[in-house]
Amino acid sequence: MASIKEIEENLIKYWEEKQIFEKTLQKDSPEGEYVFYDGPPFATGTPHYGHLVASTMKDAVPRYWTMRGYHVARRWGWDCHGLPIENIVEKELGFKSKKDIEDFGIDKFNENCRSKVLKYTEEWERVIHRLGRWVDMEHSYKTMDLSYMESVWWVFKSLWDKGLIYEGYKSMHICPRCETTLSQQEVSEGYQNIKDISVTAKFELKNPEKLGFEEKTYVLAWTTTPWTLPGNVALAINSRFDYILIKAKGYQGDFVLAKDRLEFLGVEAEIIKEFKGSELEGLKYEPLFPYYLENNDIPHKENLYSIVSADFVSLEDGTGVVHIAPAYGEEDMLLGQEKNLPMIQNVTLGGKFESEVKDFPGLSVKPIDDTKKTDRLIIEYLKNKDLLFKEQEFEHSYPHCWRCDTPLINYATSSWFVNVSKIKEKAIELAKDINWSPNHIKEGRFGKWLEGARDWSISRQRFWASVIPIWKCECDEEVVFGSIQELETASGVKVVDLHKHFIDKIEVPCKKCGKMMKRVPDVLDTWFDSGSMPYAQEHYPFENREKFDKNFPAQFIAEGIDQTRAWFYYLHIIATAIKEKPAFQNVIVNGIVLTESGKKMSKHLNNYTDPTEIMNKYGSDALRFYLLSSPVVAAENLSFSDDGVKEMVQKIVMLLHNILRFYQPYQLKDIPGKPISDVPLDIWIVSRLHQLGEEVTRAMEKYDLPKATRPFIQFINEFSTWWLRLSRNRFKSENVEDKNMATATFGYVLLFLSKLLAPFTPFVAEYIYQGIGGKKESVHLEDWPFQDNLVVDYDVLKKMEATQKAVEIGLALRATANMKIRQPLNKIILKDKEVVELLYVDLVKQELNIKNVELGTEDVLDLVISDELKVEGLVRELTRSINQLRKDSELTISDTNVSLKYETASELLKQAIDKNKEEIKKSCLCGDIVEGNFEAKEIIINGEKIKMRLSK
Repeated sequence: MASIKEIEENLIKYWEEKQIFEKTLQKDSPEGEYVFYDGPPFATGTPHYGHLVASTMKDAVPRYWTMRGYHVARRWGWDCHGLPIENIVEKELGFKSKKDIEDFGIDKFNENCRSKVLKYTEEWERVIHRLGRWVDMEHSYKTMDLSYMESVWWVFKSLWDKGLIYEGYKSMHICPRCETTLSQQEVSEGYQNIKDISVTAKFELKNPEKLGFEEKTYVLAWTTTPWTLPGNVALAINSRFDYILIKAKGYQGDFVLAKDRLEFLGVEAEIIKEFKGSELEGLKYEPLFPYYLENNDIPHKENLYSIVSADFVSLEDGTGVVHIAPAYGEEDMLLGQEKNLPMIQNVTLGGKFESEVKDFPGLSVKPIDDTKKTDRLIIEYLKNKDLLFKEQEFEHSYPHCWRCDTPLINYATSSWFVNVSKIKEKAIELAKDINWSPNHIKEGRFGKWLEGARDWSISRQRFWASVIPIWKCECDEEVVFGSIQELETASGVKVVDLHKHFIDKIEVPCKKCGKMMKRVPDVLDTWFDSGSMPYAQEHYPFENREKFDKNFPAQFIAEGIDQTRAWFYYLHIIATAIKEKPAFQNVIVNGIVLTESGKKMSKHLNNYTDPTEIMNKYGSDALRFYLLSSPVVAAENLSFSDDGVKEMVQKIVMLLHNILRFYQPYQLKDIPGKPISDVPLDIWIVSRLHQLGEEVTRAMEKYDLPKATRPFIQFINEFSTWWLRLSRNRFKSENVEDKNMATATFGYVLLFLSKLLAPFTPFVAEYIYQGIGGKKESVHLEDWPFQDNLVVDYDVLKKMEATQKAVEIGLALRATANMKIRQPLNKIILKDKEVVELLYVDLVKQELNIKNVELGTEDVLDLVISDELKVEGLVRELTRSINQLRKDSELTISDTNVSLKYETASELLKQAIDKNKEEIKKSCLCGDIVEGNFEAKEIIINGEKIKMRLSK
């Protein structure tokens, strides 16, 4: 027999030769279009289990809806732009900073990026192919294609025309190494636990006498970012709080802080005076770093180094006094705008102090190799100036660049924004129409992120990306282009590429002043590419306009849980803005695949088995079913186990192979539409099959993959261990009618089951379908088997359930008594009246090998064995031993004229053989049974010795 790997690979070849995938797209689709959006992966590495989870979901659902009569296009996409590609090229070229790129040449850098984009595409194609996923990779869309990028421009222009794009100056997180701003979502991706140093600094009051303070007085302010202290412009207190003046043991001078925060200092102190925070407002203090005292060009210098009131000052931590640096914090910046405070930005976009910070010029404020290095130097400076009251190390979650792991810094800078605030209520309203699986994501992770959404920073100070299509003039005139034709008409230049190194050369005459307008230098956030995917993959609205408008939004998308704040979110925001519809109707969210010990999978650590190795060892179907039936497709994490995949081989794949092998010698030429049988076992298995069909269909309509797949395990087990095992003798029966009914039922169940399995385990479904002589070229060209008029006989199901319960009780009683099943017993007594009244008595007798079933006050077996029962037991054991001998002799079902020779001194065995010779011959396919003397291994059957030999 061929291995699972060989069977699956042969089926892949068959599908390719017969173009089965293409035929599924060409076949009649009476239900119309079913639109599926495939989120594009980066081809910057090989596929991992997370990709395979998503791909398996994205294969199963379209296969199902295709069988339901829809046309489901499945077009692959590649995410080509952004920092992932840029970082790869930077590492290969040995670049350390953005300036290295500019010195190298943006054109050469971008072309390097272009050359690296599809580095692993062949590996991706091979793995996705091996997984059994059907998707059109030959006509894949790429976010770097001219047509795709033009549609991105159209999306931008559409937002612009609706007044949803603006340029703003805000405090945002930046990556100092990449020298670019990041969006709210990007920041959320990279939090890591690190140790930092907090300081309580001493700010000396200039005029303490205004409050009646007699000695040198310091205001104590606490900060967790000492590197921002050179940018300090003010101190904030809360005017409503109570503040105190204290003397601290071991310290010179007096100190001011909030009354309720005295314990924070951790020193012995004497309270000299108590007063409201409002009394501190307007007081001036000496700067810690006096770099700007002589600079008269600073706007609002009159308010420099003053104490102001702010509502955000709390008593939860620190001293109740907050150091304010508007260039490095959102609340600080807003307060600065409110109070007309100066803005001192003495750190570059690259995260280094400007030369004006004379004690630390050019120093990185948050070095990646030692995040506390600069903070320690700042602290040392404060100590030397006697301006440090207290320092303390602490651990906290801090944002890092999601691609290069550099610690981010809060930084006030200009950026282009999508005005999400303006459409947020509409987006929340439209989100109510989306069906999520699992459902809790709707109001939970996605809903809460949507409620807290801020304006989207879409500009990046980078190179390899779609560009912002805004041209600006010195006179502040702006023009936005939404198509290549618009730009060509305005510039007179033929446009062949929309990347930065091409587009930045194109200038446009200003209609207002006549000077030449230049494009703004920033590029677009890569997520703008991804959020534009529905339109851009179709080159909408320049092509496929009618087709797109008819079929928007998509019926289905699927990705990992991290995409609730990314792709799902950006799709929804853009669709809300330009179409006033949700971008998708149904979405399945998967969790994260971890190692068996619950750790993150790492190629570097080699702590998991490569997916290709797993597929080659256990087969793709086993992997697919393991994933689809696991919590990972319900947004929960999965600790991946190789043994879990192996278990699916045993419970699904190999069990079905064995069932098929049993069927094939008996199979009928034509499988009936529905078998007509009055045998309870047949009625039961068909009802269970139809019940399974109902269950799978309901679950798939709700996009609940675990509920759709898990029932298969129980059904296949029942099919094998109950129906087939109890029906085995019928296939050898001389009752032709019963034999044909059993065979017809068998074939019907296999055909129906192969169709039900097709979306989930496409290989074994095809293997069964071909193995039973399915009428079409492939099971994947069949329609979904479930229909409303399928019969489920609930009365038979209830009776069989009672029968199985009775058998379960009886087997447990036999096990307790250590009584083998082949030894017949007189009777079983059952106490459950309902079970006794419902059960199929003959099946219970057959399964438990008993003569009678009776109702009583307790569950009990009659263990008294008469000589007659003992002989009957010997016959059963003898039959088993002969069949084992046939197997050991490698005899097949066609070897029927076999002679059995035996030698025994046991009178009981002789009696058993003599009285039941014809039954034994029939059960063991023996032509003759004779007694004789010969050399052979002696075996023991129920304590009786016998020698046996088979010969043809």
